[in-house]
Amino acid sequence: MGFAIANQLAEAGAIVHLVAGPVNLATPHNKIIRTDVTTAQQMFDACMYIFPKCNGAILSAAVADFRVLDVASLKIKKDKSKEQLDLKLIKNTDILATLGKLKKKKQVLMGFSLETHNAKKFALQKMKDKNCDCIVLNSLQTKGAGFGFDTNQVTILANDGEEKKFPLKTKKEVATDIVEFLTTKYF
Repeated sequence: MGFAIANQLAEAGAIVHLVAGPVNLATPHNKIIRTDVTTAQQMFDACMYIFPKCNGAILSAAVADFRVLDVASLKIKKDKSKEQLDLKLIKNTDILATLGKLKKKKQVLMGFSLETHNAKKFALQKMKDKNCDCIVLNSLQTKGAGFGFDTNQVTILANDGEEKKFPLKTKKEVATDIVEFLTTKYF
C-alpha cells in the first residue's frame, strides 16, 4: 500500500518522502524521494529525520515488533551437541507511537491497523494510544485483501468519529480513496 499511496500523493502534487523496506518496487514519479532501509532501526532513524520537516506522515509498513539482540557477524555453524539454538529478542522502537508523541498541531499522522478480530475496537485503541489523526483499518478476514494481493478493503477511522468504509478495490484505487480522504479532511 505504501508505494500506491506515495504515487497517488505525488500525482496530487505532493512532494513525497518514501521510506521503503527491502522490496523490488519502482518509484517512477519524480516527486517521490526514496530512502531504502533494511532494518526496523534504519526505518525508525529515517522517519525521525524526515518527520519534523513534513506536513504529515502515513505509516503503512508492518514493521517487526522485535529484533535479535545479538546479530552474528559470521555464519552460525551447527553444533552437533545441541539440538536447538536460543535467540534473545528485544523490542523495536514503535515508530508510529514515537511520531505521535512528536507530532505538531499542523501535522497529520495516519497509521494502519491490520486486525484479525475485534477489528474496529483495536484500531480505535491504536489510533488513540499512538496519537493518530486517523487510521486505516484492514482485516485479514476479508477474502482477497491484505498481503499477497493487489486488492484491499479498508475502513478509514478519524479521531473525530468520522468513519468511511470502502469496498474491495485495487490497491491503486484504495490509495486514491486514502489521498482523497486526507486532502478533503486535513489539507
